[in-house]
Amino acid sequence: MQHDTIAVVDFGGQYAHLIATKLRLQNIHAEIRQPEDPIEAFTSCKGIILSGSPALSSHGEDSEYNKAIYDLDIPILGFCFGHQEIAKHYGGTVVNDKQEWGRAHLHILIDHPLMKGLGKVEQVWMSHNDTVSSLGPDFEELGYTALDQGEDKHRYAAIVSDKHKRYGFQYHPEVDDTIHGDEMIRNFAYEICGCKPSWTLENFLDEEIEKIRKLVGDESVFLLASGGVDSTVAARVLGEALGPERLHLLHVDNGLMRKNESEQVLESFHKMGLGENLHFIDATDDFLSALSGLVEPEEKRHAIGKTFVDVFEKEARKLGMETHLLGQGTIYPDTIETGGTKRADTIKTHHNRVPIIEEMIAAGKVVEPLAELYKTEVRNVGLSLDIPEEMIWRHPFPGPGLGVRLLCSDGEPIPAEELNPLQTGIDKALADYPFSGTALPLKSVGVKADLRTYEHPVLLEGHHLDGSKELDWRHLEKAAGLIYKMVPGINRCICNLAPQMPQSFAPRAGSVTKERLDLLREADNFVMEGLKRHNLYQKVWQCPTVIVPLTVDGNEGEFCIIRPIETERAMSAVASHLPGTLLAELTESILALPGIVGLAYDITTKPPGTIEWE
Repeated sequence: MQHDTIAVVDFGGQYAHLIATKLRLQNIHAEIRQPEDPIEAFTSCKGIILSGSPALSSHGEDSEYNKAIYDLDIPILGFCFGHQEIAKHYGGTVVNDKQEWGRAHLHILIDHPLMKGLGKVEQVWMSHNDTVSSLGPDFEELGYTALDQGEDKHRYAAIVSDKHKRYGFQYHPEVDDTIHGDEMIRNFAYEICGCKPSWTLENFLDEEIEKIRKLVGDESVFLLASGGVDSTVAARVLGEALGPERLHLLHVDNGLMRKNESEQVLESFHKMGLGENLHFIDATDDFLSALSGLVEPEEKRHAIGKTFVDVFEKEARKLGMETHLLGQGTIYPDTIETGGTKRADTIKTHHNRVPIIEEMIAAGKVVEPLAELYKTEVRNVGLSLDIPEEMIWRHPFPGPGLGVRLLCSDGEPIPAEELNPLQTGIDKALADYPFSGTALPLKSVGVKADLRTYEHPVLLEGHHLDGSKELDWRHLEKAAGLIYKMVPGINRCICNLAPQMPQSFAPRAGSVTKERLDLLREADNFVMEGLKRHNLYQKVWQCPTVIVPLTVDGNEGEFCIIRPIETERAMSAVASHLPGTLLAELTESILALPGIVGLAYDITTKPPGTIEWE
């Protein structure tokens, strides 16, 4: 089939594939190109989109890529780094003095086909350090951004030159938290480039089944089936391609599962008719042994991933399936966050992307039917294959399970020279707010400008409206946004849910143990059951519950954090606003658990925080 194609230039890996996905959801054929590709790779395209970049900067030295694309009479649209490159190439300037993370409001100044059907003010999503400070000839300012009404303007957040057919957005329209970003991308493809629709998800499924059959040949596949959405849909796709007799499923209880999780997973697979070749093994001891004494997040992830492979290989030998290919429910964010594309930074290593798995992939021993999709598309495929909705809408649960929600520590104190400057910056940022914030002596994984961070969270004083149990979301989230902008070294804001704001914190040694996992299981179960009881389970996309070994006001124990978020594809996310009645119930239940010494609510957007804490 002849396609009208938009080329997406992959400067960073983090967003290029998502841009292509968003184009495909608009029924536009999209192909990813590398910046150094020859000009012939672009000449037949109807348009070009330049992605953002975690590794490159438009400020300072000239960036290296094939700039001959600017000589083509083809519309080009740039996002973030791409936007800055377009501005700079045509005589504008880029500076490094105004970072933005998360939500902002785009104020549209002129009517233009790029903004067809949109309002005068649109919510957009920022993740950048560099910024355009002036425009060259023949360019206009299409819009500026501000965090809120009356805030300082961020000029040139959207620029256009119809003469050159060049356009730029400082923000990321491809992420779901740019509310009408899909329409902006659609407008570029249809209104500016004149594309015609030619791609569907049904075509993708047919093509993927054919690819599986060619890859697998006459062999069989042994799939690690956690019971999550991804592995469940992968099982059905593989079953469609190969037939049930050539697909075996292995569910491993790694000791890091939620309360009663394995029993529920096995029951669900039997109900779906996938129980004939379903195998189960309790490998709790193997995983706890591998994790013993480990503290650093990446070390824990690598240990979990390697143990999965060890358990898989041992079970395959036992069942006489050692020659079978390994099946995985890997989706695209797993690859991106592990630094699995040319320019993507390693945010966190997923268990299905540890080195031994990468070696197996290179040897052609791994089958991943969903590796090009995001969670939303995976669910759509699952619905088309008649998978029960309770399985499709199950909350995502990471392969490492509670292993990445059970934070560990060697107990070493954080130096005052590290915490004191953070506290000074926090106090300054909160000067106009009726609540305080404290830099905590612990770190978690985050993401800024598509790069991994390992930085401190801030505990904000829980602030309620008019004495009610409802949190004052507007002021808390606005304060958090200021802290991210003003205080380097902070990547999360959490707010206190305990009756009193704690006054002192100290690190406490803690590793992965069955006792700590059992405590986390109970806290997590309270949260999950509370969401279901209040009919919020489907509204909240995912809700990690985390515990951290801390001494709080002299009491040694676990500091608990709940992180309900809303998103579609997990590339960006916002905190879900749980009602005060549920928060009151959770506060009472969780603080009553023996060993819990504090409770907080993570209100961090992504960026600058990842969804999981590790």
